[in-house]
Amino acid sequence: MVPALAGPCGRYGNRRRVAGSKQSRAHAHKAGSPRQAGAPHIPLDMALSRRLRLRLCARLPDFFLLLLFRGCLIEAVNLKSSNRNPVVHEFESVELSCIITDSQTNEPRIEWKKIQDGQTTYVYFDNKIQGDLLGRSDVFGKTSLRIWNVTRKDSAMYRCEVVALNDRKEIDEITIELIVQVKPVTPVCRVPKAVPVGKMATLLCQESEGYPRPHYSWYRNDVPLPTDSRANPRFHNSSFLVNSETGMLVFNAVHKDDSGQYYCIASNDAGASRCEGQDMEVYDLNIAGIIGGVLVVLIVLVLITMAICCAYRRGCFINNKQDGESYKSPGKHEGVNYIRTNEEGDFRHKSSFVI
Repeated sequence: MVPALAGPCGRYGNRRRVAGSKQSRAHAHKAGSPRQAGAPHIPLDMALSRRLRLRLCARLPDFFLLLLFRGCLIEAVNLKSSNRNPVVHEFESVELSCIITDSQTNEPRIEWKKIQDGQTTYVYFDNKIQGDLLGRSDVFGKTSLRIWNVTRKDSAMYRCEVVALNDRKEIDEITIELIVQVKPVTPVCRVPKAVPVGKMATLLCQESEGYPRPHYSWYRNDVPLPTDSRANPRFHNSSFLVNSETGMLVFNAVHKDDSGQYYCIASNDAGASRCEGQDMEVYDLNIAGIIGGVLVVLIVLVLITMAICCAYRRGCFINNKQDGESYKSPGKHEGVNYIRTNEEGDFRHKSSFVI
């Protein structure tokens, strides 16, 4: 038998021994005996050991590749963030996480930039806070950014950039989107004071400061109204729809039960605000009273017309006109000059005779 070549895996020796063992087992089977005296015998633990070494040798290339790849990563700067999409309420504090995971540079250059409405401005440059965050932000943990008293104007994209000159890959960056939520202010509500039964009525609720855009809900006598009156048996006598996006409450035809005090609440993830309650009265139309009033007006107009006609027939308007026209100033005789004295009605004439 040829001896096996020495080595950690024993490739060639194992093959020859395995082949010899197969031949021995085949010869013993043909002879009908359990095993010939000269056949090689391989213990079970030795076979398991050989299999383990074969598996280890098969995985060695992957192991070396992993070490090589890991060595390349160590020579490159890499960043990560614990929260790429932070959400905060207005006037609170927020931390924008930017962490260096791998780098060979002890003092890398850190920069923060703000991207808003297509414009890029510096937030942190040359180891100083810049721009509108000056006085209410700082850098902590070497690379992360902290902002106090955030406002709605701080909602933007923020980019953390790190330059490590001693690394094979010198530059890496990470972008974080900051969302600032704003609580709605007191909404403006418009409620009609009085509406006749059976008529259409529209109630309005509007708010323009909250972010994200608020949703609206209406209340009558402190009872929340459903978006559709038909969906709730409690409001089977009503016929209305509530638009939670626009804040409109529309009654197709008001009923007496729709009378009450109404108010609206505007709410989003940052909070809620409500307007003051306003009363709406639904009244019945008095058809008999309306008809009676119209008849009275018509009778009065007829009487006035008849009185005018009677007066005209009696000559009241004609006599007055004639009396006014009957008075005429006395005619002046030719050749006579009239001179009015200080006393009214006293005239003195000067005669002139022409012969």
